[in-house]
Amino acid sequence: MDSLTSFAEAGATSDLSRFIRRKENGTAEFEAAVSGARCANCIAKIESGVGALDNVENARLNLSTGKLVVAWRGSKANPTAVLDRVRALGYAAQPFDAGAVITADRSEGKFLLRCLALAGFGSVFVVGLTDGIWYDRLWYGGSDMSAETRNIFFWLAAAVAIPITLYASLPFFRSALRVLKGGHTNMDVPISAAILLSLGLSLFQTIQHGAYIYFDAAVMLAFLLLIGRYLDYLLRERARGAAQHLIALQSALARRFREDGNLETIAARELVPGDRIMLASGERAPVNGMLENGQTEADISLVTGETTPIVVKSGAVLHAGSIIVGNPVSLRVTARVEDSLVADLARLLEAGQQSRSRYVRLADRAARAYVPFVTSMALLVFAVWWLSGAGIANSITNAITVLIITCPCALGLAVPAVQIVATGRLFERGVLVKSGDTLERLAEIDKAIFDKTGTLTFGEPELLGAAGIAPAVLEQAAQLARASRHPLARALAKAAGPGPVASDVFETAGCGLEANLNGRPTRLGHAAWCGAISGAQGSELWFRSGDAAPVQFRFRDRVRPDTAAMLSALEQRGISVEMLTGDREAPAAELAAQAGIVSWRSGVDPKRKAAHMEALRKRGYHVLMVGDGLNDTGALALAHVSIAPGTAADVSQLAADMVLRGDSLMPIVEAVDVARKAHRLVLQNFAFAAVYNVAAIPLAMLGLVTPLIAAALMAGSSLIVTLNALRLAIGRRA
Repeated sequence: MDSLTSFAEAGATSDLSRFIRRKENGTAEFEAAVSGARCANCIAKIESGVGALDNVENARLNLSTGKLVVAWRGSKANPTAVLDRVRALGYAAQPFDAGAVITADRSEGKFLLRCLALAGFGSVFVVGLTDGIWYDRLWYGGSDMSAETRNIFFWLAAAVAIPITLYASLPFFRSALRVLKGGHTNMDVPISAAILLSLGLSLFQTIQHGAYIYFDAAVMLAFLLLIGRYLDYLLRERARGAAQHLIALQSALARRFREDGNLETIAARELVPGDRIMLASGERAPVNGMLENGQTEADISLVTGETTPIVVKSGAVLHAGSIIVGNPVSLRVTARVEDSLVADLARLLEAGQQSRSRYVRLADRAARAYVPFVTSMALLVFAVWWLSGAGIANSITNAITVLIITCPCALGLAVPAVQIVATGRLFERGVLVKSGDTLERLAEIDKAIFDKTGTLTFGEPELLGAAGIAPAVLEQAAQLARASRHPLARALAKAAGPGPVASDVFETAGCGLEANLNGRPTRLGHAAWCGAISGAQGSELWFRSGDAAPVQFRFRDRVRPDTAAMLSALEQRGISVEMLTGDREAPAAELAAQAGIVSWRSGVDPKRKAAHMEALRKRGYHVLMVGDGLNDTGALALAHVSIAPGTAADVSQLAADMVLRGDSLMPIVEAVDVARKAHRLVLQNFAFAAVYNVAAIPLAMLGLVTPLIAAALMAGSSLIVTLNALRLAIGRRA
């Protein structure tokens, strides 16, 4: 990320005070964007290094978003020292700016893709040139090709392999150079050494008219490693999606009243408590605020999960993310964008991603010992062969062979190979897997929590008992309903089918619709407004025409047809089930009884959902959370694994590890089965990788294999790991 580096260096001498956030408890926070961190070891190194600075209370790095949050005790904050310390550790850093970070990340992705494509082309071309030489030696003992012809092939391979490999390996070279400048090492150091030594020795052998070159080994090594690096980038990019979406919500525009009473359009982040803004019907509140005058109806489903719009009266608090569906209103701002409910959910999301990013996998633990072990072994092999009189070229060749043959490709593919096959199988069943270690975590779950509205149900009310309502009454009510955007009115209109819309319909906020039909005053809305007395606990509308008796229309959210079967299947697999919903008690109890849910809670707001998830996690549960609303975002992020239906709010889909396509919930059960089988295959792959290294390393140390054979063995081990992973696909066909 050169753009990040240059930005950071330019900002080192500028005033960074504007990036410091003062909190009410007297602490100060600074957010920095860090690039180059790729594993749990990187996180620990950065957090401990920054945490050792004066007055630093806490330092947390989110590997998915690259955001480092540093908190100081008291008001003394030194962001320059933070940036300097991170750079000294070998990583690029800058004050966190969402736009700059997103742009830099996209540039990184494009660069990695160019390197990967170039390395793939180089591998095919160079291997094609050298195959003829190896074929001649294998079948004809090298007698069929003259030395001059062989040298031409060598120089052609050099002309293609050297520039391509050097350019394609820049991601490894830059990473290795940064950490070496900081006095540290990472996995890219021995990888870079193997590539450079292979090229250097091959060029030396070509100049000296030697018999062996290893250009093909160098470019193939770069190609195989770049595949893993680009897949890692794609997974991190997907993980950032939810946070970026929430940032977009906070970056909305707002219409603010000026002192002269006129409206001006500004960025929502410029709003301060005390400002007055206008919200028209259909607009989303960008910040928390208090309704100043009159009353209206608001759709708060994205915030609380409530299925029916609520009446909001003067003096009531409206949270960010709520949508006005009634009369236009003015709102008195009570909190900045960064202090709104949407911002709270963003912080909950990042907290969940942070906890997941610290999930240390077996491959990461093995990789920690890779650098010192392999480097020491290669140096030892070189020294032993050189001291035994083997010559400098032969000694370097054996050292390179050790570096290549011990490259942890099989270890690195042990998890991704299984993930790719498993995610492909689940994709065919309508499940999109987004996070890199989702299946690994899904195999561990022992408790599942479901939201109600839009998850176990379709989130769309339907009219009950339409057949028992007089067609003339239904059509008259529908003429009023077609003039409204209210969800219950839309459900009534849908049940009645297409038809005319009443003229001169007037809507009274919090009450309903009225108009004159056939010379008679008619109303559609709440019971009291239509002159009815209702004891119903669920969703309803009342219709009255003139002096006729009011007619009740009752609605119910449709339950997904396989809800009960899916919940039963999970319990058979040892996974306990619970429902948390922001909806009212009556519809929650009705659904629980229908689906056979024993444990459930209603009226649960976003913070209580997140707190419940955190409490379960502290008690040792591995929780699967399935939810669809903005109110579920924090809980989705804090869950061990999270799933959102395809009909969910965009931010919930982005926050979730998996997204369901279609209306069926049964793919959740198959995802659990696939995850558990994938877990077994991953452990088998790890075992094979360990056996491979135990068998291959002695061969390289004894000089029994060449660098090209080492690269072939490394590729062969990767192939075996991949074939083992394909057993998941065989299981699918069976």
